[in-house]
Amino acid sequence: MRNLKGIHHVTAITSSAEKNYEFFTYVLGMRLVKKTVNQDDIQTYHLFFADDKGSAGTDMTFFDFPNIPKGVHGTNEIAKTSFRVPTDAALDYWVKRFDRLAVKHTGIKEQFGKKTLSFVDFDDQQYQLISDELNKGVVSGTPWQKGPIPLEYAITGLGPIFVRIADFNYFKEVLEKVMLFKEIAQEETYHLFEVGEGGNGAQIIVAHNEFLPNSRQGFGTVHHAAFRVEDRAMLDEWTERFEGFGFQTSGYVDRHFFESLYTRVAPQILFELATDGPGFMGDEEYETVGEKLSLPPFLEPKREQIEKLVRPIDTVRSTIDFVKE
Repeated sequence: MRNLKGIHHVTAITSSAEKNYEFFTYVLGMRLVKKTVNQDDIQTYHLFFADDKGSAGTDMTFFDFPNIPKGVHGTNEIAKTSFRVPTDAALDYWVKRFDRLAVKHTGIKEQFGKKTLSFVDFDDQQYQLISDELNKGVVSGTPWQKGPIPLEYAITGLGPIFVRIADFNYFKEVLEKVMLFKEIAQEETYHLFEVGEGGNGAQIIVAHNEFLPNSRQGFGTVHHAAFRVEDRAMLDEWTERFEGFGFQTSGYVDRHFFESLYTRVAPQILFELATDGPGFMGDEEYETVGEKLSLPPFLEPKREQIEKLVRPIDTVRSTIDFVKE
């Protein structure tokens, strides 16, 4: 059985696609590489923020569900998403930037030998920056070349995802026996697992917590996390593996930008496996990627209907000269 290759993407829920676009573009300096809709709910925006090239393993995506209530953080949730930065010095830059832009953060801390900086957005969505200075394993992506962040400090990809779980022994068994992760370290109630080449781009941090109430999904929380597979053949192998262990799966799903399968591996924990390709750059020019509403071929006949359902959002950046500061 071939190992998973690392983290593919994390998908969360926002209260406002407009504010979400502003935060990720102008505060975090990540590149919007696809403005599309939720393929299962076409009145809902689906925004993809990634590295300069839209590489697998670098994208954080958001649903903008109409009228959804605010989520509640607790146990049994994908609790926090990490973003990779090149060095420890980059975290010093981000502390100053967050202070200047009034982004709430915890200050620089250390976990499992890596420097980190936790922060939240306007929805209380939980994030952290993690330094790659001492990292080995899955290589990261390419910072957005024309974005507002100096390249030596810019976000390059996704780091470890955090899962808070009540039944730790069960979840550990799923990660190790089913998904072929290995536990490599423990600090207090936090357990570090990795897969494949390992490192920041292929890790899960699991917090054992039986005391908090169950989380409730809504805006400000994560919807699901996805892990990388090479191709359709590998995806099919993993479908057979999950179902052989008794998990229900979605079966094969063609998302056009990648191919997927979904399975709920624990209460309220939805994982996806996704292929590295075809990727986000095939239907738009590099300079203007993410500026127009992009639809997969099977939704293109409904474009007129969809454009009436979703409000216009101005995501044009090709005409802007960002000052790196």
